[in-house]
Amino acid sequence: MAAVCTKAGKAIVSRQFVEMTRTRIEGLLAAFPKLMNTGKQHTFVETESVRYVYQPMEKLYMVLITTKNSNILEDLETLRLFSRVIPEYCRALEENEISEHCFDLIFAFDEIVALGYRENVNLAQIRTFTEMDSHEEKVFRAVRETQEREAKAEMRRKAKELQQARRDAERQGKKAPGFGGFGSSAVSGGTTAAMITETIIETEKPKVAPAPARPSGPSKALKLGAKGKEVDNFVDKLKSEGENIMTSVGKRSTEAAKVLAPPVNMESVHMKIEEKISLTCGRDGGLQNMELHGMIMLHISDEKFARIRLHVENEDKRGVQLQTHPNVDKKLFTAESQIGLKNPEKSFPINSDVGVLKWRLQTTEESFIPLTINCWPSESGNSCDVNIEYELQEESLELNDVIITIPLPSGVGAPVIGEIDGEYRHDSRRNLLEWCLPVIDAKNKSGSLEFSIAGQPSDFFPVQVSFVSKKNYCNIQVTKVTQVDGNSPVRFSTETTFLVDKYEIL
Repeated sequence: MAAVCTKAGKAIVSRQFVEMTRTRIEGLLAAFPKLMNTGKQHTFVETESVRYVYQPMEKLYMVLITTKNSNILEDLETLRLFSRVIPEYCRALEENEISEHCFDLIFAFDEIVALGYRENVNLAQIRTFTEMDSHEEKVFRAVRETQEREAKAEMRRKAKELQQARRDAERQGKKAPGFGGFGSSAVSGGTTAAMITETIIETEKPKVAPAPARPSGPSKALKLGAKGKEVDNFVDKLKSEGENIMTSVGKRSTEAAKVLAPPVNMESVHMKIEEKISLTCGRDGGLQNMELHGMIMLHISDEKFARIRLHVENEDKRGVQLQTHPNVDKKLFTAESQIGLKNPEKSFPINSDVGVLKWRLQTTEESFIPLTINCWPSESGNSCDVNIEYELQEESLELNDVIITIPLPSGVGAPVIGEIDGEYRHDSRRNLLEWCLPVIDAKNKSGSLEFSIAGQPSDFFPVQVSFVSKKNYCNIQVTKVTQVDGNSPVRFSTETTFLVDKYEIL
């Protein structure tokens, strides 16, 4: 059993790992202070049936109650890990603070001991297991919110087109087009429609107008072309080029069609191109391993376009390995770079995502690293000065929502930030410093962060990186779609995503 109690033996939070009654637990803890009055200087005391292994924490005790035949060395090591967990969740070692975070502590205790036996975990693993953070969930929510935002932009664009059509009709002396059930005559219908469209546009304008600065701290990265766009949510960082689309109402219809992905309206033939990268680098330089997996998913929603061929353009020069679906004609793909079924009379499945082509790249060539991270911690007296730099090596990429996460020593307070390109967040609970950059591209290909904090150089590793991009790394694209019969072109849409599975500097 593990418990945090007062010096009088009152239990604040306890977790038993074998079957015990509440009366038994309270009795054992109440007897504990009486056993302490022996004057002996030990970290454990014993009775006829149990052993108390304890560590003082200001006005409290961290206590493990075990059987007398347990390994005392393992118990002491487990006790030290329990004692290190508590400051992770509690700002002060006081009774009120412990009670407020009791469930967080119980969840952490469960990661240390299971069914009475200690698990082979360290403090960093406990922090990861209890957090249960999901990058995929963030991306899914971001894409969904972006699609909703783009649908609103499309609505405003349609409203403006209707308004312009009405004005053109009035100038030419023709009957203005009607708008549903709003009005029975041309004049009343046109007037009401004008009011409706004006209302839609006017009510939406304040949402994209420049907002007052929020108390998120100064940041140079927040000024990367963002004139009328809020930058304090995840979607705006993920889709930062949307800032240009929203700067003026008159440019929405032309600019949205050029830069938005995924498209507002999916065509009957839609392709999803997705790549995931897993990369590990050494802190002293050198690429230990880089592995990238990509896939083209085909989605057809109209059966009249089920018998088609995809024209693929592969401009990759790095030696990527391609593999087609077993039902795809490999000879056709090898000879003409076209994806089609072995039997031309058959059709692709309707209303389902089908993987037709996948590729893989594995290398240790340092020049292939898309984004290099250089972390230089140097000891200076009782503190450590840390300088971190990034550089985009693959300038054709545009990385959005880049977060570089640096671990910090526990119990030493907040870091002192010197110079920074972008903005930062200090997570005192998880002892992390997050360096946030909304976009990294050819115009913003390098930057640095400097900070000071007490610690050793090894405390600031591993450094982890996450980002998303709407441009794939291997430069494999679908350039054209044609029908099998007649070779006539087919309209299609494409959605491209480049994600991080793992990106670490060890």
